[in-house]
Amino acid sequence: MKVLICSVTAGEGHNSTAKALRDQFEADGVACDILDTYKYVAPMIGKLISEGYLFVSDKAKLVFRAGYRMAEKRHGGTGELSVARLFNSQFTDSIGEYINDFAPDAVVFTHPFSGLILDVLKQKQKISTKTVGILTDFTFHPYWEDCRLCDYVVTPSPLLLYQAREKGFTDDAVLPLGIPIKGKFSKTVPKAEARERFGLDPDKPTLLVMGGSMGHGNMAANIKRLDALECADDFQIISVCGNNEEEREKIDKFKAHARRTILNYGFVDFIDVLMDASDIIISKPGGLTTSEALAKRLPMIIVNPIPGQEARNTAFLLNNGAAMAASKTCPVDELVFSLMSDGGRRISLMREAIDILRRPDSARDVCRFIEGICKTD
Repeated sequence: MKVLICSVTAGEGHNSTAKALRDQFEADGVACDILDTYKYVAPMIGKLISEGYLFVSDKAKLVFRAGYRMAEKRHGGTGELSVARLFNSQFTDSIGEYINDFAPDAVVFTHPFSGLILDVLKQKQKISTKTVGILTDFTFHPYWEDCRLCDYVVTPSPLLLYQAREKGFTDDAVLPLGIPIKGKFSKTVPKAEARERFGLDPDKPTLLVMGGSMGHGNMAANIKRLDALECADDFQIISVCGNNEEEREKIDKFKAHARRTILNYGFVDFIDVLMDASDIIISKPGGLTTSEALAKRLPMIIVNPIPGQEARNTAFLLNNGAAMAASKTCPVDELVFSLMSDGGRRISLMREAIDILRRPDSARDVCRFIEGICKTD
């Protein structure tokens, strides 16, 4: 059995989901390949999308917000000659040849642009392979209505069924199995043991401050505010700056004379254990980070959401009681104060809400479903 996963580099979430699925497929003995769609068919376009996404989502947020909202308002769908459909149709021959040469039993896509190309191929009857789309946020991105010929779409939660219907999917096609994350997030290291592993006080509440793979947001400023916070319980801080070396250096300079213990990291591959050591996560609400935090039952304080999908992730988490959101009028230190001043009651309530949403075995469940439908064909 073979599976092809088509991804697009626009941030790290789509590729991270693809890798989590590949790891699970390979653990199950299934041959699996990941194809970065645009890097394969048009490397310059792939580079433009990757670098352009990082720029507008960080430096031109108003432009990103306006573009995302405009895309949401468009009317499109399978068979309609939209600009996106016309643009992606030029790549169908190359992708179709790749699929037919690889001869997978199923094709999975983690970005709607890849799904749009597959949709055109199915419409033209150039492929007959089962196709499965994966949402990597707690919302349907624009252009998912152009992927309606896929056989199944995996959503983070049954609560997205309404959106799925609005996009034109039938109930039978919707699989609320969660955003696929690495299997290590389904395992737990006891909190005291995880803290001792990093030289932290095993009995002291711990905050995990993150900014995604690129270290978005003013993490150093937030940590300074938290370090100055006066509250009943003392606490310690872990910061993970990703690839943002400038922010990491600022925090390193500050922590030398900080009141509280601060562990400061760049890019790491042990976020799962850092989450085990923590009581609260303070982070932008990327789909993968959010899913990992939910798997670890970590209440979230949301900071610096990117307009578009992360703003919608924020709304989903707030409306379902799993997070709080910092703002200019309610900054992060005020929210931490409120969470640490009621004997843990609010954190307990948030964890109850998280237990409804979390999908720690999402990659396993998605892969087993795909393996099942391939065996029955």
